[in-house]
Amino acid sequence: MSIALAPYAESTLTDRYQTTVPEPVRKALGLTKRDKICYTIQPDGRVLIARIEQNDPLIDKFLNFLAQDIAENPQNIEAISSSLLTQVRSLVAEVEIDLDATLADEDE
Repeated sequence: MSIALAPYAESTLTDRYQTTVPEPVRKALGLTKRDKICYTIQPDGRVLIARIEQNDPLIDKFLNFLAQDIAENPQNIEAISSSLLTQVRSLVAEVEIDLDATLADEDE
């Protein structure tokens, strides 16, 4: 009788409590960059890790609310004015975002 051992992987916490998800775990969960993961703490102290497949429930509710309102009140839909579009573009023209940048201490 042979006993199959569970795959094993480990990682180390940095001084800022960050870690890299080991490759075998990323592959098992189908994780790619920017995916979100959740941790479920079991009563016995074990922790389950899983890939989050859905959006934030509040965002889903809000989007459903918008979809329903649009369906019920299509007369309220208007195109954005060119002046407002120009104003918005000027507000964000100089903004640069680096999604791979390390978070500042106050952002953690």
